[in-house]
Amino acid sequence: MPEPYQVKTHDDISRLEHERLTSLINSMADAVIAVDSNINVVMYNGATLNILDVNTVGVGTPLKDVLQPIDDNDRPVDISAMVRMASTPLTDRDLHLHYRDGSDVSLYISIAPVRLSYGQQGEAGFVVLLRDITREKSQEEERDEFISVVSHELRTPVTIAEGNISNAQYIMEKSRDIESVKMALSEAHKQVLFLADLINDLATLSRAERGKLQVEIEPINVVEFVQGLQHDYMDQVRAKGLELHVTLDPHLELLYSSKLYIREILQNFVTNAVKYTERGHIAIEAVASPVGVRFSVSDTGIGISTADQKRVYEKFFRSEDYRTRKSSGTGLGLYVALKLSHLIHGELSLESTLNTGSTFSIFVPSLEHVTPTTQQPAHLHT
Repeated sequence: MPEPYQVKTHDDISRLEHERLTSLINSMADAVIAVDSNINVVMYNGATLNILDVNTVGVGTPLKDVLQPIDDNDRPVDISAMVRMASTPLTDRDLHLHYRDGSDVSLYISIAPVRLSYGQQGEAGFVVLLRDITREKSQEEERDEFISVVSHELRTPVTIAEGNISNAQYIMEKSRDIESVKMALSEAHKQVLFLADLINDLATLSRAERGKLQVEIEPINVVEFVQGLQHDYMDQVRAKGLELHVTLDPHLELLYSSKLYIREILQNFVTNAVKYTERGHIAIEAVASPVGVRFSVSDTGIGISTADQKRVYEKFFRSEDYRTRKSSGTGLGLYVALKLSHLIHGELSLESTLNTGSTFSIFVPSLEHVTPTTQQPAHLHT
């Protein structure tokens, strides 16, 4: 016989609603905390424990005892007062949480007034939603910095090039001084070349970070490769009154790797060496090993401080040294070099003494048995 129909009491309905609500909020990835009108915890989900870094939260515990956010200036925020002010839903993306181990996260918080459907009928309360947006904020800051740096770096050469081209036009109209026109156009050409390098760095960086770079392994005649690099830079080096030395290990053999990426890495090293060396020499060296080749580029330039050496491979990093700031640059070159070195399984190293010079090196293993593949973005450890 069918069981007799049982009329659900108010308590039964409240209990079922409570169970459904509990199941719902526990399925959410964001931390959810329900508090009563006294801003005491009534309910929370599992994600709450993760973001608060605690093992449990007692029902009835004041919210301010478990959630203690701070603002961008490290000042404590009165969360109870913040919740009480939420007569309508409000959000905040500029708060942080400090953990006992010294780490911290950027916090998104949303507060909404509600009517709690269990316990006392119609009791007023609030739902507080928390989300760790540390990575998101970091990406936003990086994007803003990217736009700021690139806009600045684009504006300067464009302005100089436009000014020199306008000057050349004016000279041709007024005096037809060919030498002055040549000088103006030469300076404009330098700025256009800088823009081309910048665009190339940005394109390479974009492909590397999206994992779209194809590593084409090919046999490289290292002697011819380095001599080609020497030829490409000889005019620039001589124009600054410097010497360019090349040292080639007599035991060098074919190296199987990406010629394109090795060239781009070494071009970055040599370009920086020329840029930051006012007197002396630049040296390119290739030394054979049983499993690869170590390429080094040395200079007698301004050198890099110990503190800056720890950051040279960071995206957009440029030293505050006034001698560095005299030259234009985006702070992308060495970051791109680091990305490319990971793709060819290379190992970068740096030795530098302030006011004496620097040596950037990369050890490139021979990859003759590696099948060319599209690489995934490399994890950077600096």
